[in-house]
Amino acid sequence: MRVSVIIPTYNRADLLPATLASIRAQTLAPAEIIVVDDGSTDATPALLAASPDLRAIRVPNGGDLVARNIGLAAATAPYVAFCDSDDLWRPEFLAAMARLFDAVPGLPAAYGDFVLVQDQRWTTAGKFAAAPPGFWDGLRRLGPDQAVFDRPIVDRLIAFQPLFVSCLLARTDWLRGIGGWDASVGRRLSGDFATALRLAQHAPLGFLMTPLVGIRKHAANISGNDVATALGEAEVLAHVLATRPELAPLAGRIGASIRRRREAALAGAFVARDFAAVTRIAALLEPGPRRLSGRAKQLVAALPPAPRAALVRLLLAIGTARGRVHFSLSSGT
Repeated sequence: MRVSVIIPTYNRADLLPATLASIRAQTLAPAEIIVVDDGSTDATPALLAASPDLRAIRVPNGGDLVARNIGLAAATAPYVAFCDSDDLWRPEFLAAMARLFDAVPGLPAAYGDFVLVQDQRWTTAGKFAAAPPGFWDGLRRLGPDQAVFDRPIVDRLIAFQPLFVSCLLARTDWLRGIGGWDASVGRRLSGDFATALRLAQHAPLGFLMTPLVGIRKHAANISGNDVATALGEAEVLAHVLATRPELAPLAGRIGASIRRRREAALAGAFVARDFAAVTRIAALLEPGPRRLSGRAKQLVAALPPAPRAALVRLLLAIGTARGRVHFSLSSGT
């Protein structure tokens, strides 16, 4: 298998070397490494100029989705994989993906599982294991770490999103043919969710069940902010519902998922004591009956600081005692 690896980057000169090292260490060597420098103003251009083993494409800052599409257009290999410039691959990632594509002739695309990398330590809990009951029903197992869905799973992805950019490998021409990365979402947070939904509308879709990708957590990593991620995913869902007529039959599920994500974001902002965010998020929720806890948080957020502090402690204590205060990141980012 010949694979073009696409890395979009913006001001990641401190993180990019480790990402490149993980790609260069692949047991199945990439046919080419294309780094799309999205208008970096740090030392990234100098770093790329000193790396003759890769193709560097410098473009005006347009966002990661645009940068990925530029890399996709430039790819020359039959297959293409993407790795964000702050993420890592285990050495066997591409080889394991190649075995999966060999096992399913004609497979257009596949995603792998991932774990978080914190303080240079790879955690052990893969994202796939966090899926809700029933998410993997109907998955056809091909081996210990290989599997495929033989029907579209966009309905499942609406509720739970475990598909991450740096875990994707696809046939180059096929991905171009379906439109590549959906840049119509603009620079919304979690914008890649729109493309995951696009791929999930097609079958078969392969899965590498062993987590061979590491998502690094750091101060500049937006995906580390659970509240922002949930709100971004809600915006993306609203966007795709408005722009993809074929999703109209799923409007009820999409609307419910948007509400759940916003409610989760409100709860997360309350726990973080970001009361301005609580007020903003509450305004996004549709009028009508909502969970009592959500309305209580909204009312408490509007109070003066002194009485608010006491009520916050009370609500959080009650929630902890009853196991109700929790906030789960629904995407990998």
